[in-house]
Amino acid sequence: MSETTLNPKGKFGTAPVFLTAISTILGAIMFLRFGYSVGAVGILGTIAIVVIGHLVTIPTALSLAEIATNQKVEGGGEYFIISRSFGLTIGAAIGIALYLSQAISVAFYLIAFTEAFDPVIHFIQENYGFTLTKRVIGIVSILLLAWLMLTLGASSGMTLLYVVVAILGVSLVMFFAGSSNYEGEVPFRILRNEDFFKVFAIIFPAFTGMTAGVGLSGDLKNPKKSIPIGTLAATVIGMIIYIFIAFKLGHSAPPEILMDIENHQLIMADIAVWWPIIPIGLAAATISSALGSVMVAPRTLNAIASDKTVPIPRFNYWLSRLKRKNGEPVNASLVTCAIAFVFVLIGDVNVVAEIISMFFMVTYGSICLISLLENFASNPAYRPSFKSKWYISALGAAMCIWLMFKINTFYAVVSLVIMTLIYLSLSRSKEKQDMAKMFRGVIFQISRNLQVFLQKRKNSLEDESWRPSVISISRDSFDRFAAFDLVRWISHRIGFGMYIHHIDGYLSKDTKELAQESHARLIKMQQISDSSVFVDTIINPDYSNSISQVLQLPGISGQDNNMILFEFSKNNIQPCQEIVDNLGMARAVKYDICVLASSDKDFGYNAEIHLWITSSDYQNANLMIYLAYIILGHPDWHKGGEIKLFAVYPESEIEEQREKLLDMIKSGRLPISANNIELIPLSNQVSNKQVINERSRDADLTIVGFRYELTKHSGKEIFMGYDQIGNVLFVNAMKEKPIV
Repeated sequence: MSETTLNPKGKFGTAPVFLTAISTILGAIMFLRFGYSVGAVGILGTIAIVVIGHLVTIPTALSLAEIATNQKVEGGGEYFIISRSFGLTIGAAIGIALYLSQAISVAFYLIAFTEAFDPVIHFIQENYGFTLTKRVIGIVSILLLAWLMLTLGASSGMTLLYVVVAILGVSLVMFFAGSSNYEGEVPFRILRNEDFFKVFAIIFPAFTGMTAGVGLSGDLKNPKKSIPIGTLAATVIGMIIYIFIAFKLGHSAPPEILMDIENHQLIMADIAVWWPIIPIGLAAATISSALGSVMVAPRTLNAIASDKTVPIPRFNYWLSRLKRKNGEPVNASLVTCAIAFVFVLIGDVNVVAEIISMFFMVTYGSICLISLLENFASNPAYRPSFKSKWYISALGAAMCIWLMFKINTFYAVVSLVIMTLIYLSLSRSKEKQDMAKMFRGVIFQISRNLQVFLQKRKNSLEDESWRPSVISISRDSFDRFAAFDLVRWISHRIGFGMYIHHIDGYLSKDTKELAQESHARLIKMQQISDSSVFVDTIINPDYSNSISQVLQLPGISGQDNNMILFEFSKNNIQPCQEIVDNLGMARAVKYDICVLASSDKDFGYNAEIHLWITSSDYQNANLMIYLAYIILGHPDWHKGGEIKLFAVYPESEIEEQREKLLDMIKSGRLPISANNIELIPLSNQVSNKQVINERSRDADLTIVGFRYELTKHSGKEIFMGYDQIGNVLFVNAMKEKPIV
């Protein structure tokens, strides 16, 4: 029988985390390529590589320690941390890449493991005439490793890990205790025998093992303690050992010997007190690294499958199964060993190894970014007992990105493209809320700080340029969309917009549920229309009280709201009287006022806006022009759309007003052609409403100015009588807006 959840009772302490990490850090690269690095770039250059590499690994280790002491790190290690912070879809995209890196690393370490058998291969060939190939050794090794993991599980692997780490320790002691017969040494400076970043690319994988122990998180008794201590200890001790090895190698042989990989690949054997200990140590280091990877990779895959991230339910279920006897992810181990077997069979993973490094870089960068964002967001739920510094996490994330492109730009792009494709594939079956989850706290902090800053600066700054910050309130949000559309057009790029849905009634459980349902519908409208309008609801038994509360709401941008938009249907003029009755409140708080009269024609073809300016609109005119310009700039409006300006003045003022309008349009750089300006003499026989009804019959939006003072005498009649045209926007400006 199998189970589909990880064993809740951990069986490992801190030692396995440390041993898994240190055995992966002090692995194949140390024995096979570190001498080459000292010869190529010198002792100082190699130390620089170690330091630069640890500018990635130490911030990552600190970030890991911080995150691990804030939340329960369950099965999957790095994947669990990333997915629970960035969301399942982004987490799975990085997690799958991380898993492939871990699985292919098993093959990489086993191929390096076969290099330790060079003396054995030569001995058998010279004495028995039998040629034993490294590929055969690799295949036998992966089969034995697979048998070990599928039958005995991680516990047996951990026992073996203690043995191989002990051998690794002895080999290092004998290396440092020995000396060589080579004449000469490497000068203590940076050499230019090879390109620095080419050598860095070869050496950096040696430092990528510090998070290997995190993959055992589901099997640890106390992950919050074991992960920080084990990971940080392995990282720091590994860095110190590498610096001492650089000094030892540099003082034991000249550069030309160290760089001769063909004849002196195991240069450490020539220095050690007893040379066979180095091949034995190489075998121990690489098999322990392979063992660590083959324990960690299946747990990453098991965690991904347990989250049901892959859009194949049966595959998820099969991979998430655990062996009842010991809680081992046996099916995930089988897949991991199969992948490793394929790459061992190929026998050459040099190209793949660079992509593996890229994926590890992305993983480390993600972990540092999580720590950075959590620190910046100041989330009260984020209370780690171990605290890193935000600037250390920022350094780690920046170094990861920089080094990816310095090592190999092509592979950096390839790895990012692969993970993007994985994300797009997975996101088809998941809710696309990951980015919002990831940056919600950060956006909140940025918004908070900006609003506080703007409030502090408000009294010391003059409004040099006006921009609309419009708020609208309507009880007909789901019957007519004209007001919502107008708010989102005005708030596009240039302005800000809030849309409030009024619900009649007293605040109660029922009306609150209705408000939540209405808010969900508004959010859907917002998403479908791809708008930047902030939406909300308000419950009140009196519409006037709702308007009063809305007029007192703070602006979402840090800028105070400065405009209110009312809306009524030409087919139902009753709400128009409510609007007229409440214009005084908007006027009292010095808001610009817009009243939209909606028709069945709606906004027609979204192509043509008519502006009607009269001699009494000296204060409204600029605001009317601004609004027409802003609305026409929205993508919903036709690219070839145009603004037509009609000015009604006494005949004696026609020419004077024409020049003023042309100068204003020209100096204001507004997209109104001179051919689209028409001045109409004021007539006593024909009313302005009659002229507008005749000339703007085909307009998609007609903008007309009105004076607040006249509403006291004429009431709603000011907004009546425009039945022959489409939507009409009535505008009253609190003060004249300068067009600059």
